[in-house]
Amino acid sequence: MIRTLLITITICSALLTGTCSGYALPDSPAADVIKELTSWARQSASTRPPLADQGFAKASLNKAQAKQASAILLSDFRKQLSSQRKKEWADKVIRLDKLEMKFDYRVFGKKPKTGRRLFISMHGGGGTAARVNDQQWRNQIGLYEPKEGVYLAPRAPTNTWNLWHQGHIDDFFTRIIEDAILFEDVDPNQIYIMGYSAGGDGVYQLAPRMADQLAAAAMMAGHPNNASPLGLRNIGFTLHMGGLDKAYNRNGIARQWKQKLSDLQKNDPEGYRHEVTIHEKHGHWMNRDDRVAVPWMSKFSRDPLPEKIVWFQSGRTHPRFYWLAVDEENRVGGSQVSVSMTGKKGSKTVGDSPGGAARFKIDKADKVKSLTIRMNDSFVDLDQPITVVLPSGKELTQRAQRTIGGIYQSLSERFDPESIFSAEITVTLE
Repeated sequence: MIRTLLITITICSALLTGTCSGYALPDSPAADVIKELTSWARQSASTRPPLADQGFAKASLNKAQAKQASAILLSDFRKQLSSQRKKEWADKVIRLDKLEMKFDYRVFGKKPKTGRRLFISMHGGGGTAARVNDQQWRNQIGLYEPKEGVYLAPRAPTNTWNLWHQGHIDDFFTRIIEDAILFEDVDPNQIYIMGYSAGGDGVYQLAPRMADQLAAAAMMAGHPNNASPLGLRNIGFTLHMGGLDKAYNRNGIARQWKQKLSDLQKNDPEGYRHEVTIHEKHGHWMNRDDRVAVPWMSKFSRDPLPEKIVWFQSGRTHPRFYWLAVDEENRVGGSQVSVSMTGKKGSKTVGDSPGGAARFKIDKADKVKSLTIRMNDSFVDLDQPITVVLPSGKELTQRAQRTIGGIYQSLSERFDPESIFSAEITVTLE
């Protein structure tokens, strides 16, 4: 008797490379990279070799492998950072270089399933004696009460007039945000900053330059100095000012910012969501009428992958902003970049390319000669070619390669579970 055996063979178009979409061939080099990464991660952090030097870090990944690698590295970073920083969170003091930032916090409400909100609240004071700033800090700890969230009041590391917008503040606040994610289960998309008087000065400056880490910000009774509102495009921003607060023309400048924000939103209706309230009968102290800023901010959640970015670099520059990045040479104060995109996954905008392939249009690039666009599978379809349109109108189309090295790089820069990028494209601007 003759028996018939039916064998079904699935053939992937990328058979020879071992990078079939959704899975890897068991004996292919691509299948081995996850095993190699797992083996690397199991080694002691003090003895394992630099990941960037490992061959598997440069290998091309498919979508499933990128997801696996992201989970492995996220878990590894969480483990290492938790061990390193447990004491600083318990002691409520962070030390960076020769400076330290003390902080205290209170926790309100029931924790949502997605994690808690975090409110970083900056005290007033400024260029005065340390004891005065200490008193202002203690006052700030009890000044506001959100319905839900971790309300954290830091003590500025210095006692200078610009104590809340010196360059080191960005690093301290990034550290606080990372630690709050690690130890208080804070949602990375629910981060808010606020401040009164000198603390308000800080909000004017910090909110635009740290917007990619924030959902919203609230400025109370401060002065912007030379701050630009351009970077506020993708967050909520509320401003509260006493109508009689004439010192340094705070009230007049607040009205100017109200017009500036209105004009920005008029020209870009999807961005610059704001609310400016001038409390006409109040001077510098608004008798706590500004407390309404807290529930207003709480309505906002960060979109870590917006469809348009306006990036203005102040004197305190950064290497990345949302899904954009620059190298050291192009990290220039006063530079401005504006990039819009179509083809974002889950967006109503399907893009100009067939099948909704991602298309990035660099609308403006001042003082920047090279720009990197970062991506992941939650953002765009990385299995399709990516198009970048330069300011000159020239179009560049290529595929973006997912790598373990890319994932590791974004986590090394900042522990942000919602901003992990596996692929990037760098373009030279004309």
